[in-house]
Amino acid sequence: MKKIIFLLAVVVLLVQSPTDGSAAQGYVRRDGTYVAPYQRTNPDGNPYNNYNFPGNYNPNTGQITPGNPDTYIDRYYNRGRSPGSSGNSDFFKPYGSR
Repeated sequence: MKKIIFLLAVVVLLVQSPTDGSAAQGYVRRDGTYVAPYQRTNPDGNPYNNYNFPGNYNPNTGQITPGNPDTYIDRYYNRGRSPGSSGNSDFFKPYGSR
């Protein structure tokens, strides 16, 4: 009986899907560029723990993200402003919404 319970527990653990993100499907951009499927994490509103924050290690690419943290934060918090305001409002918009 213990073996059956153990095997059932192992199966349940293996079948569960990860809760820390979701898979994004591949797609073709308007310019014809194919974007391969990728794994994305759930947003939490904290810009400092994102893989694309300058200085953070991205385990998907195996590299440290280059860039200026101040510019990143400025763009992150100004992403909802109208065009012409400070920051690049297109920086964080999904491709199809530009």
